[in-house]
Amino acid sequence: MLRRVHKSDGDRFGGGFRPWASARSRGQAQKLGRMRGFTLLELMIVLSIMMILLAVAVPMYNQSIVQARESVLRSNLSTLRNVISQYTLDKQKAPQSLDDLVTAGYLRQIPLDPMTREANWEVVQEDVLMAVDQQDPGINDVHSASNGTASDGTAYSSW
Repeated sequence: MLRRVHKSDGDRFGGGFRPWASARSRGQAQKLGRMRGFTLLELMIVLSIMMILLAVAVPMYNQSIVQARESVLRSNLSTLRNVISQYTLDKQKAPQSLDDLVTAGYLRQIPLDPMTREANWEVVQEDVLMAVDQQDPGINDVHSASNGTASDGTAYSSW
């Protein structure tokens, strides 16, 4: 049994097949479908989303770089302090400069301060009365030469 299709039935079910549409209009519709691109609104939405993501990602990236440098600074300070202590115990006198640690073979090279990106550490001289060798006091501590402030609010030079 055949059923007659009304125009209202086709609209209700998504348009359906339209046998009365000419081949020419179908070809034009297919051509337009292939040439269709993104609208300006779609491009603006995508760009807005990308800008929002960048606004979140860039500060997080910069913070991770700062945290990495702070971690390297703590590690370098710990290494230098341990080597100064080892030198002082082995030689029974404190080193006169950081170059003495390299010359004696305790370090291959003086590590870089990650905040200043140079090997310009601030050295703290021993107190003459507290020195192992009171005739020739040397270095007993080292600090960063940076004037910057850490993420916890303290100065790098106080570490």
